[in-house]
Amino acid sequence: MSRQQLPPQITKVTVVDRQSGKSVIRYQVRADAGVDPTTGRRHQVRRRYRTEREARDALVRFMSDAVSGAFVPRKDVTVEEVCADFLKSLHWARPTTLAGYEYNLAPLRELHGGLPVQKLTRKHVDDLVAGLKAGGTKTAKGRVRRPWAARSLKRTVETTSMVLDYATERKFLTANVARAIKPKAGRKRKPVTYTPAEVSKLLASLDQDRDGHLWFLALCGLRRGELGGLRWSGVDLKRKTLTVHIGRSSAGGKAVEDDPKTESGTRTLPMDDEMVEVLRRARRRQRADRMQLGEAYRDGDYVACNEDGTPYHPDTITHRWAKAVKRAGVRHIRLHDARHTCGTTMHLRKVPLAVIAAWLGHADASVTARIYTHSQDDALREAARTLGEVVSSRVIDAG
Repeated sequence: MSRQQLPPQITKVTVVDRQSGKSVIRYQVRADAGVDPTTGRRHQVRRRYRTEREARDALVRFMSDAVSGAFVPRKDVTVEEVCADFLKSLHWARPTTLAGYEYNLAPLRELHGGLPVQKLTRKHVDDLVAGLKAGGTKTAKGRVRRPWAARSLKRTVETTSMVLDYATERKFLTANVARAIKPKAGRKRKPVTYTPAEVSKLLASLDQDRDGHLWFLALCGLRRGELGGLRWSGVDLKRKTLTVHIGRSSAGGKAVEDDPKTESGTRTLPMDDEMVEVLRRARRRQRADRMQLGEAYRDGDYVACNEDGTPYHPDTITHRWAKAVKRAGVRHIRLHDARHTCGTTMHLRKVPLAVIAAWLGHADASVTARIYTHSQDDALREAARTLGEVVSSRVIDAG
């Protein structure tokens, strides 16, 4: 059987091996690979392979890619450049969302930023995840990272995959090497809520707390961002209404303000007499601060502010909450868990889910049911008592 002739796109060439210094035979492929997406010109690829079989397979692949428009020429675009371009493309994203993506991509950019993105392999990403999981990697500022939790690792892999999908769309890559990596999300932290007795104890301690009105509103279901962005112009003490329409969040360590995530987040809530009185006292305290400081007072109309009128950084609100619950002598729960406490209390008092959703600013009541309504120990004991009565009555009837 005669040897199959080489196609015209493949030629045998003699080259000098870099390692041994000896002359060796290589198979060079020169083929039309379609239009270069960057220049718009026809692109011709030239590659060398060790064996004829490798060269023939490559030729078939190049010709197929040329027909489908899937060919990706070799480029020196780095991982850092792709990450930067990806983030710039997110002009629609909220500042907090963008900051989250930047945080997730930081380890990849620090470790492999200078690497051409076409040389990024699955092993690079696997090793990166393993290093973050074990802890000990360093940030750009030289700080040593603690071991990352499963949810943080999952976000990093997902964001990396988004970047590589973007690179594939831009014709920088032929495939996304991170797409097949599926780290477990880990168990979500179960929300913790205060009992009615703990709520009463905390509220009783707030009379001397300058920020007591904030903790009152937190227990009434307002998010941290809503507390930080709330303005006195949105508080009508005469009509007894409170309007939430601005959020103040932390993005990359800086305080940023934006509209609520959904239209339902913008809402006007009725206030009872106790809420009105709590806010009226807070307003009087801030007016006293302004009179004392005079022109040095910077009145930004914020409900949550320092003695000089400047708004709190969102993280400051969290820190002050921790101090407040410690002074009150109640167990510490997250500030956001005060919101869970509100939803749970309403739920246990038979408030309809649709009403709870509207109060908390949810577009979908199923979210309220799934996340913000939780049984408490007292409710479970009551359920056990009721079940016991039912079982006992059935036993008696059977007798």
